[in-house]
Amino acid sequence: MEKGINILYLYPDMLELYGDFGNIQILKYRLEKRNFYCKIDKYSIGDNPPDFSSYDLVFAGGGADQEQSILADDLLKFKENIKEAIQKGTFFLLICGAYQLFGKYYKGVDGNIIPGLDIFPYYTEANEDRKKRCIGNIVIDVKLGDLSTKIIGFENHGGQTYDVFSPFGNVLYGNGNKFGDSKEGFFLNNVIATYLHGPLLAKNPNLTDFILKYCLNKKYNENIKLEPLDDGFEELCRSQLLEKFNIK
Repeated sequence: MEKGINILYLYPDMLELYGDFGNIQILKYRLEKRNFYCKIDKYSIGDNPPDFSSYDLVFAGGGADQEQSILADDLLKFKENIKEAIQKGTFFLLICGAYQLFGKYYKGVDGNIIPGLDIFPYYTEANEDRKKRCIGNIVIDVKLGDLSTKIIGFENHGGQTYDVFSPFGNVLYGNGNKFGDSKEGFFLNNVIATYLHGPLLAKNPNLTDFILKYCLNKKYNENIKLEPLDDGFEELCRSQLLEKFNIK
């Protein structure tokens, strides 16, 4: 029987800032290069409700305040189903706006509150000065199981996220969850939520393979070894970026 994973891509028409769709492309590419299948379903407002627990991986990208306010009510309809999926081990990769929506709430510049799923206890409040944003390249030091690696991305967010008890990584260059923060994102078991765009996975093969290995091992209840791919080009790009940021 052919092996592979099923991915649910949430709101691709509304949450797709700064090349976030590239993450889906990278997941598919690295699976198929190893002869695994990759089935991708998309869900947007008005589509048939998905069963989150039936998927191996759920992905959602970034969106501006307007998009978040539009889809927040729709997403809240699935709160219990999403919580169940997380508890059962479905992997969630959440970028920027999606990261914020899984917390308690997002408070906009005008004081308007966009309710989150409240699955995790962090919350986000926009900076009062619209011109001040956490924007630019970012590098964080991350522990993925037994592997320590540097994750490279691009951040562009006015929202400042507080009360993150389990961060994704330590900031080596850039801002992180808020201006000048030492921590970035949220990482707990099978959930990675982060402000890193770029797209994130194109610049970080180790992270992609960590997620794929988790999904495959859980699905087939075995220690699947991923065949190494030629990441020479990616590693050259990474080394040049890290050198540019003066990070060893």
